[in-house]
Amino acid sequence: MKTLLKDRKSILVVDDEKGIRYGLVKLFGREGFDVFTSENYKDAVEIVSKKKIDIALLDIRLKGPQDGIELLKEIKKRDPGVIVFMVTGHGSIPNSVAAMQEGAADYILKPIDNNKLLTIIRKNLEIKTLRAENSFLKKALIKKVYSYDFITDNPAVKDVIKVADKIKNIAATVLITGESGVGKEVLARYIHFTSNRREANFVGINCAALSDSLLLSELFGHERGAFTGAVEQKIGKFELADYGTLFLDEVGDMSVDVQSKLLRVLEERSFERVGGTKKIFVDVRIIAATNRNITDLIKKGRFRQDLYYRLNVISCYLPPLRERTEDIPLLSDHFLKQYNRRYNKNVQGIESYLLDRLRSYHWPGNVRELQNMINQAVLLCEGDMITSLSFQDSGGTDLFDVVEASGQGKPLKEFLEEVVSHYEKQLIARVLSSNDHNRSKTARDLDITRKTLARKIDKYNL
Repeated sequence: MKTLLKDRKSILVVDDEKGIRYGLVKLFGREGFDVFTSENYKDAVEIVSKKKIDIALLDIRLKGPQDGIELLKEIKKRDPGVIVFMVTGHGSIPNSVAAMQEGAADYILKPIDNNKLLTIIRKNLEIKTLRAENSFLKKALIKKVYSYDFITDNPAVKDVIKVADKIKNIAATVLITGESGVGKEVLARYIHFTSNRREANFVGINCAALSDSLLLSELFGHERGAFTGAVEQKIGKFELADYGTLFLDEVGDMSVDVQSKLLRVLEERSFERVGGTKKIFVDVRIIAATNRNITDLIKKGRFRQDLYYRLNVISCYLPPLRERTEDIPLLSDHFLKQYNRRYNKNVQGIESYLLDRLRSYHWPGNVRELQNMINQAVLLCEGDMITSLSFQDSGGTDLFDVVEASGQGKPLKEFLEEVVSHYEKQLIARVLSSNDHNRSKTARDLDITRKTLARKIDKYNL
């Protein structure tokens, strides 16, 4: 027996002509459908209330006070997922078009062509299946790639989440501040994916990672021939984020020139692509994040005060992990389960003495560092429990350990040079790690030149 889909579908035929009902029952029965029939509104509604219907074929003209369009409205009210086709004579096509505005998928002309009818049904069932699969895959992809679960038992962070919940459905700009690795992007994703904009795109860009020209091209797109190498038109992040959210990470590292262009977009809600003249209007919610002190940057003339006011409509500060020690066991368990799934392992937990060490550690890389540490531990663990963790030495090595290891019997000057080198190496390693090895940003944070940083990286083999 020939079937339209692997799983059996049900169809409701509503027509006051007995011959048409009989013919369609035979046709759809051969195609593997469960077929239900009715000649009027009342009986059809009773069937829909008791049975799962996938497709409904409704004649516009029915016996009784309610016609097919009224039945269409009632079916859609009860189950919006039902695919409804209206059956009409040539004289009632305008009514059929009106019915499509009420949610009908298509209209079928009498006399009914069986082959055309089956083709239309097949097409619509396939579209419905593809949409369902696409929705499922999209949700699965978002859950896998765009983690937005904010795990916390810290009162200050809970207050931040409360603020986020209050404003997430409003298009107000949000500025998230805090050290590198505290979860600023996770908070931005939380705001987007739990808001009324969640069906649109969440688009992120690291403002510190690109030169001015590349950043402008990424944000606003460019026209073909706008500059050397622009061989085709490119859509920018603002356009991709239309009706969604644009996340500007490390906005404090944006040059003043780019800041002025961003300010104009925020004020006018429109922009032109690089090399273009056409105004493009967008509806984008902006979430910005930085680990820098914007107030200090304003005083130094490195950040526009008017842009700061535009971005800082809603302010969210995420405290560092060392001030959220109650979150460490929760996050550790969360990452443990995450990497168990990823590596198909069954690590049960972390030894208690290591949990104590986790609580007392200073966490220069914050949650990102903890995640990396648990990732490595799960990957290398050979038993049921994690018995070893790789802590950075930066700030965690006691000065007297260095004295005992290298200071005995040495001249004071030589010893002090070794101590300074030791801590310089650890400091550079820490800042490099927290900046994802972005040398330009690390040099700025350490207040040294990029050339000096490169020399020290080579010296310490970092």
